Formats: sequence, C-alpha cells, structure tokens
Amino acid sequence: MMGMNPSTLLRVLLFLLAAPLAARESWPFDYSEAVGEPGSECTCQTEVDPDLGLLPSDPRVKRPSAAGEIPARPSRPSQRLNDGFQWKGALLQSGFYLGLQHGFRMFTAETRRELDGPFLKDYFASVRGLKGWSDGDSWVTNYVAHPMMGAVAGYIQVHNDPRGIRQEFGKDPAYWKSRLKAMGWAAVYSTQFELGPISEASLGNVGQRAGTMGFVDLVITPLGGFGVMILEDLLDKYWIRKLEARTSSRNARGFYRIALNPMRSLANFYRMHHTYDRDTR
Repeated sequence: MMGMNPSTLLRVLLFLLAAPLAARESWPFDYSEAVGEPGSECTCQTEVDPDLGLLPSDPRVKRPSAAGEIPARPSRPSQRLNDGFQWKGALLQSGFYLGLQHGFRMFTAETRRELDGPFLKDYFASVRGLKGWSDGDSWVTNYVAHPMMGAVAGYIQVHNDPRGIRQEFGKDPAYWKSRLKAMGWAAVYSTQFELGPISEASLGNVGQRAGTMGFVDLVITPLGGFGVMILEDLLDKYWIRKLEARTSSRNARGFYRIALNPMRSLANFYRMHHTYDRDTR
C-alpha cells in the first residue's frame, strides 16, 4: 500500500539521506539569544562543531587567544523541559513527511488512474474496504518499509518532545515512556496515511477493490517502527559512539550516524537539520 515497489523506495531513501550530507551550515538560529546583546558578557561554549560533538581536548577546538577575539560558533539553543510538547513543529514535520510520501505516490500510474470519479463516494467506499489482515502488498513493503515509516514518524515525535529528545537507550523508565509515546504518534500518523482525509483511501482509492486494504499496515507500522527505533537507539549508544571515538574525521562520523541510524536521519531531514545531527551530544 505504499504505492512504490521496494527498489523505488530504496532509491528515494538513499537520495533523502545523501543529499543533505554535503551541506555545511547549521539550521539558522538567533545569535543574539545564544551570545547575548552587544556589550554583554559572552557565556557561549568554545566548541568548533556542536553537531558532531567534538571534545574540548580535540586539537581542532579553537579558543580565544586574546581579549576581544571572536569566539567560536555557539551551540544552537535547545528545548527546555518546561517548554512542553512542540505541536507546531511536530505537525509541520509530519505534514512535510506526508506530502512527500503522497507526492511520490503520484508518480505511479495506478494512483493517478484512481483520481477521477466522485471524491467522497469513492473515499467512503475505500474506507469500508478495510477487511482482514492482508492488503495484497509484498512482504518487503508490509514488514520492512512500513516499520521504517513508523520509525521516522516516531522520531518526529521524539524531536519535538523536550522530555524525550535527549533520552538514550537504557533502563530508565523515562526512555521507555518516551518511545511508547513515539509509537502512539506513529500509530496516529499511520492511520491518517491509510484512512484519513489525506490518505491512500482518499488519494488513489486504495481499498475500493477487494483485498487492497487490510489491518496489517495499521498494526505493523507503529509496532515495527517502535522496534526499529529501539534498535537505532541501541546502535547509537553502543556502536556509533565507539566508531566516532576512533576517528577525528567529520565526514566519517557523519557517515556512521547516517548509515547506522537511517530513520533518525530522515526525521532530521524533515525538521531541516543535518541528517547526522544528534541532540544527545
């Protein structure tokens, strides 16, 4: 029900992951908030690269050598616990994600062929077609692509939750609560993608033909996405960090983060951050 075959999905994923890697500048932020007004005392950190988390002992970290020297670029302002969930960001990023997904579906002849006809009548007929488990899609689409989709939606929720954005894999109940909330967000996103007003049912009439709409995606997308998120969190904490410690290369560190955490990287793309960005370091 994704509307694309597995090879097309792979090409799209590789494009979205690789394209922003060449970018060098960070997402814009208010320097006056980070550095202070002119004449005030600078309290910024002297890190060369907050995105890749260089240690103070790294020889490339530059520090002022004389009074009045311009300090290195400060870290971007971060979310605070009392900010509350960032609904605007979460909805905009989810809308961006949804728009791209349906945009790619429009390239398929099957979807375009079903755009004619009475909209509401066809839409409700498609929703009523939800029956059984299978939807006729391949195993790869249902059990690989959809969990990947759920993980991206889940990370969008995490990136907009001040209480979850810095949680790392472990036994802390706060971590598991955060990821369960992300799974809930993925479930809502998946339901909208399948059955909502801007969905496969409304744009392409998936479900109108018998055997094309089942419960498999509604269940597997959030549950599988939860599993993919846990796996990526585990890899980030116990494997990617070790690989980063072995090199001082910016490109190598970025490659490790993207290659081993592809769904988190896509979620970074949708919030217009570097795909290799990390909020924990």
